[in-house]
Amino acid sequence: MNKDIFCKGYTWGFFSKRGDFQTEAAEKSMERLASNGLNWICIPVNALQESFASTRVFSDYERTQSDEDIAFAIKKAKSLGLKVCLKPMVDCLDHSWRARIDFPPENPEYWDKWFRSYTAFMLHHAKLAEKLGCEMLCTGCEMAGMDKQSDRCRKLIAQVREVYSGIVMHNINHGDEQRFDWLSDVDIIGISGYYPVTDGVNRDKKHMLSRWNEVVGSLEKAHKHFNKPIMFAEIGVRNEEGCTQYPWDFHDRLDKPLDEQEQADFYDTAMEATWDLDWFCGYFWWDWKAILPPIEKAKKNRDFTVYGKLGEEVLKKWYTKD
Repeated sequence: MNKDIFCKGYTWGFFSKRGDFQTEAAEKSMERLASNGLNWICIPVNALQESFASTRVFSDYERTQSDEDIAFAIKKAKSLGLKVCLKPMVDCLDHSWRARIDFPPENPEYWDKWFRSYTAFMLHHAKLAEKLGCEMLCTGCEMAGMDKQSDRCRKLIAQVREVYSGIVMHNINHGDEQRFDWLSDVDIIGISGYYPVTDGVNRDKKHMLSRWNEVVGSLEKAHKHFNKPIMFAEIGVRNEEGCTQYPWDFHDRLDKPLDEQEQADFYDTAMEATWDLDWFCGYFWWDWKAILPPIEKAKKNRDFTVYGKLGEEVLKKWYTKD
């Protein structure tokens, strides 16, 4: 546990429609989430681009959150005693994973155009984060194509620091722990911790924990390489049999039975393996909806959220421990 900062956190409200944050239902959702012992919350802000090969990042008046939505959610989080990480995120309308955003090396002008647009998006929200008192800002999430552009990324971080005085975190994907040299410029390296911890045969907690201990070894190497604290900027799994073989998979596999226990065991072993590491600074679990279903339907939901499931009890156990 990093003594300077330790995020007992969760990601809240991803892909909420414009206006959703400013509802009584969203307030109640955040209250329920906070009751699990959180001290941090990660609030994503969505932007879009047409395809993985587009050079323009934009907002949508129906699908993306307004500044007023963001301000409302941050004010609510602060009223609950939570510190806030603001997380501007880009998604592609052609359903390409944002890591696929990339351009041919022989055409650097495409990267120039894209970075102008992305930087404007990021600086707008960096200024908003500063104004609204967000303690952390995430400058990118699983953007492997972008992250290969070392000089451009260093410039982006420098520009962010000109307008934002809080903690700068950047979120890379698992497997990329030492891939991008410019990560030495940020304050915290965030990892999307969707590591497979079972193999289809061995699904017990002992096996999961042995796999997490292997993960810790790679995380520690990244910490020593960059001399930066490490956190799980995203981590989670759905409540479905076999889910811990492919935690990153967001598709329902309706041929598989529901399995709250496997999801709960993933939570339990991940935190057991990382909780007391002095270079590790916490979790933003993925993800809790701004508009929750009725509690009687929660257990039938195959999504990543632990709302109303065994995983919520595990989360609270760890987040409220001394």
